Amino acid sequence: MRDLANRLVAFEAAGSKASESLEFAAPRVYEKLRMRLSILAGVAGFQSLALRALTQARSDAPGLRSVEVAADGSLKGLAGSERPVAIDNDSTGGGAVVLIGRLLELLLIFLGEALTLNLISDLWPDAALDDRISGKGKKA
Repeated sequence: MRDLANRLVAFEAAGSKASESLEFAAPRVYEKLRMRLSILAGVAGFQSLALRALTQARSDAPGLRSVEVAADGSLKGLAGSERPVAIDNDSTGGGAVVLIGRLLELLLIFLGEALTLNLISDLWPDAALDDRISGKGKKA
């Protein structure tokens, strides 16, 4: 799922008008997921999912220790702060990508592969994704 998260962040960065670093594209990927999932699961449901993903991601990306999930599910300390978490400063591949990967893993568990792929395809219709994201076949 981290590979999928990396690809979504790269796709988001490539789609921006100005060439921006992946550091600023990752929060946009998270926000797109937050907005859509808050509609589907409610704000409290998404906040719970985001808290779990952040807790899991902190073990892989120590830079996320300063990040918090707000009541609306948005992240404090990842974007819009004086020192946003860089996505490539951790030896594991970066904080924001790790967090997005964990969130996608939870979606896969709770929604299943078909609905997770459908959600991703709706948010990033032009992204080239394979038709499977589980470890049982092709990876997205």
